[in-house]
Amino acid sequence: MYRQFLLLSLFLFCNSVLAQLTGKVTDTTTKSLPYVNIYTEDGNFGTTSNENGFYSLKITTPGTYNLVFRYLGYKSLRKEITIKEFPYELDVQLVEETTSLNEVTINSSENPANIIIRKAIATREANAAKVEQYTADFYSRGLWKIENAPEKILGQEVGDLGGALDSTRSGIVYLSETVSEISYRKPDDFKERIIASKVSGNDNGFSLNSAQEAYYSFYNNTIEINSEIVSPIADYAFNYYNYKLTGTFYDDNGRLINKIKVTPKRPKDRIFSGYIYIVEDLWQIYGVELEVTGQAIQVQPIEKLLFKQTYKYSEKNGFYIQISQTVEFRFSMFGISGNGLFTAVYSNYDFNPDFDRKTFTPEILTFAKAANKKDSTFWEKLRPVPLTGEEVNDYTRKDSIQKKRSSKKYLDSIDDRNNKFQITNLLMGYTYSNTYEKSNFRISSPLFGTHFNTVQGWNTAVDLTYRQNQSDIYNSKYWEFFSEINYGLADERLRVKGGFEQKFNDFNQAKLRISGGVEATQINNRQPISRRINDFTTIFFERNYLKLYERNFAEVNYRQELLNGFTLSGNLAYENRQPLTNHTNHVFIDNDDVSYTSNNPLQSEDFGSLPFQQHDIIKFQLLGQINFGQKYMSYPDRKFIIENEKYPKLIFGYERGFASDVKNYNFDQFKLMLSQEVNLGNKGNFGYNLHGGTFLNADGISLVDYQHFYGNQSRIGFGSYLNNFNLLPYYALSTNDTYAEGHIEHNFQGWILGKIPFLNKLNYNLILGTHALYTQENKPYSEYSIGIDNLGFGKYRFLRLDYVISNQDGNRDGAFIFGLKF
Repeated sequence: MYRQFLLLSLFLFCNSVLAQLTGKVTDTTTKSLPYVNIYTEDGNFGTTSNENGFYSLKITTPGTYNLVFRYLGYKSLRKEITIKEFPYELDVQLVEETTSLNEVTINSSENPANIIIRKAIATREANAAKVEQYTADFYSRGLWKIENAPEKILGQEVGDLGGALDSTRSGIVYLSETVSEISYRKPDDFKERIIASKVSGNDNGFSLNSAQEAYYSFYNNTIEINSEIVSPIADYAFNYYNYKLTGTFYDDNGRLINKIKVTPKRPKDRIFSGYIYIVEDLWQIYGVELEVTGQAIQVQPIEKLLFKQTYKYSEKNGFYIQISQTVEFRFSMFGISGNGLFTAVYSNYDFNPDFDRKTFTPEILTFAKAANKKDSTFWEKLRPVPLTGEEVNDYTRKDSIQKKRSSKKYLDSIDDRNNKFQITNLLMGYTYSNTYEKSNFRISSPLFGTHFNTVQGWNTAVDLTYRQNQSDIYNSKYWEFFSEINYGLADERLRVKGGFEQKFNDFNQAKLRISGGVEATQINNRQPISRRINDFTTIFFERNYLKLYERNFAEVNYRQELLNGFTLSGNLAYENRQPLTNHTNHVFIDNDDVSYTSNNPLQSEDFGSLPFQQHDIIKFQLLGQINFGQKYMSYPDRKFIIENEKYPKLIFGYERGFASDVKNYNFDQFKLMLSQEVNLGNKGNFGYNLHGGTFLNADGISLVDYQHFYGNQSRIGFGSYLNNFNLLPYYALSTNDTYAEGHIEHNFQGWILGKIPFLNKLNYNLILGTHALYTQENKPYSEYSIGIDNLGFGKYRFLRLDYVISNQDGNRDGAFIFGLKF
């Protein structure tokens, strides 16, 4: 405690020296006021008080300044000060705002709040368009706390989360700051250059806070927070909200401000509740205090998100501009609960920047050199919002912990404990780690790898992997050796495969993979049925959907992003293919009307038939992918892709089979895929996925090389529904000719079910879909589906249920599909 007191005292002393103008903001009862906006009248300097009411304004030159203190719910305070020498301390008290309705003529025929909101809606687009371009300084801080964390979850130890948790199992698990310069030009050009980045407990870390991710504009019809949440001044806001004028007051510019309470018409809609402040005559936003629930955004662990935004008037463009934002949240799930806070401060706006053609590029975020190496003196000069004592202590404590826990002695001691074999490793697998050297060896569980199918009978697979990470970020840069050993009891066959993989970096995602060996794999190369689902359908329902062949192979694959948005991958393989037959007819539950089928999907009742002739072949495949309009964020150690929903994604490919010892098995195939998901605001999300292709010289090719489709006979939905046929048998329409398939799906979220009484309380999503398939030698196949998503109880919403009707040549079928999602 004495050491912490000294550290805190030292911080407060340094803060008063380096931060030129400091103070504390309280109310008239001396209660600290957090997140108060403090800025000079000319807009050159600005800051926000911290959780304890302390502020720091980075004024460095003596002189006379006009300060403004603003806090929603309190009267703005103007203060003229003359600074002759530094440090300069100024404590202030704010008086609670007294709102009244005297300025408004109450018309009994119409709610006055509705009149104000209608005018705000009518001028929404014009007001938003007033800001055409600008540059600004941006500061953000993110804080995430956990309270009373359990020691174990589902039998797995939680630990102390890298030293974040104290003896009460509580503490700060994430604390990070950024200082950056941002540039904007409408409609959507944006660029951010991070000058300084700091992550508590990681002196090499780079904060994930960014200005674009933190930007929420209530001038938009909807605000994207996982789901699309309707703004209180959206064009269609009256369909979702009730409004009440609770009072009016004048701001420091003498303009009348209307305080309007926002309440939802239907509590389970994708909406906010709280207060929005509208400027009379200008009908612009003065501030917001709006909250949204985790149910509304469909992130169940989140209980509430509270947005507070403050604006100030800009004389240069006649517009109220945002100067600060705080987002507070609470969460709880699996026995872990806590809260968090993200603070953003905008200052030093320039609305007439000198942009040129090179200012904006697909690269929307960069880091200045050594941005994560700034010392405490630098941060004290730049940080506009003072740290709280708790945050100071967290930085200090975790810096000390990091030095200890990154040492070889400490890491070796942890490995010694974790590397001991435990009985649970029989089910979960065993890993031997050398954390200091960033390497590990893993062997999977033979119990968890046990399956049953009619070709191999009971069979088990054990995976062996040795990985050497070459970066502190897992899965960023590494090399590894891997192998799988599989043995089937019924066919008495040992199969072994393995190889080497190297990922070169996290910028262009360059990856090389060399592999070979023997495996039993699905004839349908799109792997439509998982082994675990096949276990279930075979053991309980006598439906052996999995059809296998043996592949002896040697293969090399390379993938890399060549240009931003353009990725190319190539694959070359030698394969010896052998057809397989069933080796067991053992039945666990005898179903009178069902029996096993043969391993030949073309002749399900002929158990001696083979789906193809044994052969050798060399296969070459080239795939290109273009993400049109792709933007990205450049971190010093990796690149984050940001896909542009305005444009589709295009994949094109060429596949060639040659040098086969069966002449008819040689072939060529060209294929194309176009996909896109479009956000339609309050009306949900629309997505489509279109495939097409054609074969050349492929009249008698092996069934393995046919174009297969992602069918489903298990009645269990999984993966992407924009790629699947829910009722199509796995091999029914496989083709070696021209084909085309299309998948369309629209998730209405709360647009329909949220308006139906009683149903709107369940927070379900309505989903409509259609799927179609054309092959040259068959009649067209189609499916139509209606589904309900976000099923479950309380915070556990992992289920989806669809009813699907299929149609081919007048033959209709219908069934329910049960889906799982995590």
